[in-house]
Amino acid sequence: MAVTLMETGAEANADDPIGVGPLHASVYDELSRRLITGKITPGVGLSTRGLALELGVSQMPVRDALSRLSAEGAVVIRSKRKIEVPPMTPDRFTDLLGCRLLLEPEAAVAALPLLDTETIRRLRAIDADLDRAIEEGDVIAYMECNHAFHFGLYRANGRATLNRLIETLWLRFGPFMSTVYNFYGATQLIDQHRLALEAMEAGDADGLRAAIASDIADGMGLIGRSGLGEPSLA
Repeated sequence: MAVTLMETGAEANADDPIGVGPLHASVYDELSRRLITGKITPGVGLSTRGLALELGVSQMPVRDALSRLSAEGAVVIRSKRKIEVPPMTPDRFTDLLGCRLLLEPEAAVAALPLLDTETIRRLRAIDADLDRAIEEGDVIAYMECNHAFHFGLYRANGRATLNRLIETLWLRFGPFMSTVYNFYGATQLIDQHRLALEAMEAGDADGLRAAIASDIADGMGLIGRSGLGEPSLA
């Protein structure tokens, strides 16, 4: 289904040369969401023109969004007609995994004292949707729910810089997780969030840290076992 982002005066604003207006932000957010949830996959070329037509906007906000994503290491721009996800290499895999294990458990623990009953209830509802996605073999829904769960937790910590760093990591590994999940099948996935929810309710920082680290290791481990991080892909 095509996504149409309504044109606003932001695109025609000559005072917005670096793409910080509402339209540019919407295009960036949409492309980021596609990367994080695996709707943009490795090995599939993108083009500025094609994305602009699909989103119903001119090429300028698409070009600005892609430039920003390129600076964040999420895509490589080889030409206007050839934009792609950079390949997964052993060094890239090790770096992404290490950074996630360093940042995300701490982001979760930082949120723990600020969690209220409503936030935990909302996270449980998201996790229930995630379980349904696993049962139905819906990889995209699984990835959307997984992202919503993690960032519903992390954003409760109020640490915008830390959370933005984590979002950048998700931009880089999301496309590969989609490929791996499609290979294994979503019905083979295991929901590792229940221990995290139990730790949240108990106020158990060590338990929450361990649960998030295990969740990351399980998910990223699928990339390693699939061979996507092998030297032949460098």
